[in-house]
Amino acid sequence: MFKRYDGGADIVRDVSLDIADGEFCVFVGPSGCGKSTLLRMIAGLEDITGGTLRIGGKPVNDLAPSERDVAMVFQNYALYPHLSVSQNISFGLKLSGMKSPEIRTRVGQIAKVLEIEHLLERKPRALSGGQRQRVAIGRALVRNPGVFLFDEPLSNLDAALRTQTRLEIARMHREYGRASTVYVTHDQVEAMTLGDKIVLLHTGEDMTRHGSVAQVGTPMDLYQHPRNLFVARFIGSPQMNLLSAQVVSLAPGGVTVALRDGTQVTAGVSPDGLALGAKVTLGVRSEHLSLCESASDNVLGGRIQWVEHLGDTTFAYVDAAHGGTPERALVVRLPGDSAVVVGDAVGLRLPTEHLHVFGEDGLALRRLAARP
Repeated sequence: MFKRYDGGADIVRDVSLDIADGEFCVFVGPSGCGKSTLLRMIAGLEDITGGTLRIGGKPVNDLAPSERDVAMVFQNYALYPHLSVSQNISFGLKLSGMKSPEIRTRVGQIAKVLEIEHLLERKPRALSGGQRQRVAIGRALVRNPGVFLFDEPLSNLDAALRTQTRLEIARMHREYGRASTVYVTHDQVEAMTLGDKIVLLHTGEDMTRHGSVAQVGTPMDLYQHPRNLFVARFIGSPQMNLLSAQVVSLAPGGVTVALRDGTQVTAGVSPDGLALGAKVTLGVRSEHLSLCESASDNVLGGRIQWVEHLGDTTFAYVDAAHGGTPERALVVRLPGDSAVVVGDAVGLRLPTEHLHVFGEDGLALRRLAARP
């Protein structure tokens, strides 16, 4: 399905997805990629320009939000300030005509799950940000819908509360596994830790792809097997190290490329479709790089520009200026007690089995299975 505003370009383009019962699906991508618009289309808050949306196998394009069996948690909580926590949670149930004894039972059950039983008589102004978000989640849970929709629910919380609330959302989904959950975020940590399935949406200068699906898969699928350069750059913190290269040799066991300074590196990818002399991009994750002293195959020389000590991990940024043409510094993930310092001359080993190669069209070449 797609969404187009009058006289404008497509905001959501050619999205075709299946979300299974009980699945936790995360829409992720840079700001402006259309992920919140896509969520609002599911909720019925945005019209669908083309295509069909089915919930439980039933087309719902023409149904009002209240008829779609969905419950939505908004970024700004959207609580009624003059109502107590209990009244906020039960508001939708009262509108549906549910009787008071059943409402009290349902509210009590949800409050126990979210650990807000002691807050039921308070007004929203007397709650912390994390408590308000739990009340907003409770208001969605109490309806027992078929689909939960979350629109960047943690963006207004500080770092500690984001972690705590993220764990609560994961626990909630585990306990209410019958319902599917669609969750929107720009934070890949939330996407990687919460999602059974990640849907990464395109954005950028290429408006022919803006709002389309860049890749769908499990968190580790996108991390370990990015389909294209956009996915490789977005998924992972720090992002994948990328270097410009040119193909110098093709063999059934891999592709050898030359970097800008002439260093040759062999990557364990299929040579199918490649030609000698083709311009490609070589990629490697920070945890797959290692420091070495002796020069050998697949070793790149450099000098440490900066070091970040994070306690359990150290990130070393290594100069990657090849042939006088500077490129982005390579990031190497090291143990927390690493003794490297700025200015050290180092060698970086690039492991054949962990290297990615992207063609001129930005698409990834198929990686070969590592030898036992």
